[in-house]
Amino acid sequence: MRAWPKFDPDLTLPTWRARAVRYLLIYVALVVALVSVRASTSNVRSLLREAQGQEQTLITQRDNLALQLQELEAPQRIGAWAKANGMQLFAVAPKDTADIAGVQAAPVRSAQPRKVEVRTQWK
Repeated sequence: MRAWPKFDPDLTLPTWRARAVRYLLIYVALVVALVSVRASTSNVRSLLREAQGQEQTLITQRDNLALQLQELEAPQRIGAWAKANGMQLFAVAPKDTADIAGVQAAPVRSAQPRKVEVRTQWK
């Protein structure tokens, strides 16, 4: 069985100084990274607000267009347009009847002799 490595805590002053310098450098690197990320994304909030404003404008425009479409597709409006263009209701239009001629029968084709040959062989 393997023996566990011994833990030797080095608590001398040079060791603590080296650790402090190392941790300070790590801290400074993280601060620089975070500040650079913040600087590169500083305009995101204003762009988001602008996009939200545009979204609200488009939603309002869509709703207004839907209302206009409902007004244009109203049955009363379509009926008024049809009367203005000389159309009549089917119920009051004169009814005419006419005989519809049938379609001519297709010419009869002569039956072609089939040449199918089947051979069954048992083994």
